[in-house]
Amino acid sequence: MSRDGCGKDDLLEDNRTDSGIDSYRSILKSEEPREPSTDFSGPRDKLSATGEERLDSAYASSSLTVESLSDIVGVCSLSSPREEQEEEEDSREEECGQDDNPLTIITEDGDTILHLAIIHEEERIAQRLIEIFPKEVLDIQNNLYQSPLHLATYLNLTEVVKGLVEKGASLQLQDHDGNTALHVACQHGQTQCVSHMTQNVSPSKLAPVLETQNWRGLTCLHLAALNRQHQIMKLLMKMDAELNIQEGTSGKTALHLAVEMHDITSVKLLLSKGASVDAAMFNGCTPLHLAVGRQDATIANLLCQSGADMMLRNMEDETALDLADGNDDILALFPFDDIQISGRSVVGVNF
Repeated sequence: MSRDGCGKDDLLEDNRTDSGIDSYRSILKSEEPREPSTDFSGPRDKLSATGEERLDSAYASSSLTVESLSDIVGVCSLSSPREEQEEEEDSREEECGQDDNPLTIITEDGDTILHLAIIHEEERIAQRLIEIFPKEVLDIQNNLYQSPLHLATYLNLTEVVKGLVEKGASLQLQDHDGNTALHVACQHGQTQCVSHMTQNVSPSKLAPVLETQNWRGLTCLHLAALNRQHQIMKLLMKMDAELNIQEGTSGKTALHLAVEMHDITSVKLLLSKGASVDAAMFNGCTPLHLAVGRQDATIANLLCQSGADMMLRNMEDETALDLADGNDDILALFPFDDIQISGRSVVGVNF
């Protein structure tokens, strides 16, 4: 999805003026949600679509290298009440610098030290930072709108994901593709991450995530269906994911997508859980239209056995039978005998 007037330069300038952290004594609230920029000039990290290694110029300038992460976490931490730890805090200020605590630095790519620990798959350090940081810092998004939870999910760091969720990291944040961390897990088949993000989470917090569509109009269930992630589909259904929600481009439900994928397992699963067999796309096509149009007699038969209405017409005024194109296996599914529909002869069927 595009947004005028939100280029990369504007995005970087915003991040410089409000890093999300003031000093190690006080943590500011993360910035207000913003529409994603359409100017993402190629892959900048190892988690991009091309999988290229991230070249982060801010590593050197901020002295935040993988070698120094452990030392930084070991020496510095967020301050405690002065009345309880005044001497200890003074010592830390000498080590870290009152206004230069590395824990509070954000790189030119918008990454906090927690982002960097996760990117480098330093799980022990990441877990320690999760303990140290308040929730507001856990939800800071980098210039690609990736939160630490997004990155941990991309890399399938299941224990880090668990730690972030238990600490209260937001499940609703969307990255530059409009994906929540749960979208990412569903797309890539990371079942354990999905489990951590759906179990022991209140329905009020989970429901909006399950209904969220990315910038391609896809929900978590849509992505799971598109990628044949049957176990994840079961988990989402257990969490009462809406089965008949339409994706935003053509109005397909998860059942339409499963039919298009010729995925009979997903079709059976969705039908068994109550997915609408006659749900219509924006152009009026039902799952049966798609199955017949793709000459998939097996799935067409399954839909018919589940009560699909064979006489529904799409916006082209076509029934599913009109799309059979002489396929005898498909035609045998329709209980017509030597009659005409729309002025066309229908092959007689012997029962």
